[in-house]
Amino acid sequence: MAGLFESAGGGSAAIALDELEASILRSLEVQMLELIGPGPGGDSDDPLAALFAEGPTEAPADPALARLFPDAYGEPGEAADPETTAMAGEFRRYTELDLRARKREDALGVIHALDGLGGEGGVVKVPAAECRHWLGALNDLRLTLGARLEVTEDDEELYRLPDGDPRKPLVMAYLWLGGMQESLLAAMTG
Repeated sequence: MAGLFESAGGGSAAIALDELEASILRSLEVQMLELIGPGPGGDSDDPLAALFAEGPTEAPADPALARLFPDAYGEPGEAADPETTAMAGEFRRYTELDLRARKREDALGVIHALDGLGGEGGVVKVPAAECRHWLGALNDLRLTLGARLEVTEDDEELYRLPDGDPRKPLVMAYLWLGGMQESLLAAMTG
């Protein structure tokens, strides 16, 4: 079970992580929180401010954020006509803050579960109700790493990098997270 999920029955899952794996996964999730940023109203806990906050109308310039928060209209990577751009902006304005909040919750759920290990390795048991959040958090990490690495469908070269290449650790993390995602899906349905 080391580094991969196994079914724990009833749609729940369990994963055994050594101290290094738990530390890496926690670090990646903390970095995800930093990338996503604070909620509406910044660090304020004012629910009224959050209720009336509106999101941005333009896609993020950062390719990783653009991958996490894509336009709802138009084709990715292609210039859109003014009407499509306006529709995408309006949709983003009313949905992006909720999507960011969900992604923050997913990342925090993983962090809290890993914190339960007390900085050591061990088995993390993920209840069925939380598996979807873990799946979302792992997917967000993979999307972000994929954007940073500029992964394409036919990118076999990326998987054959020499050990001295500075991208190699990111590729290894990308592949590890993919294995975790796949094993979590299997555990949830098995």
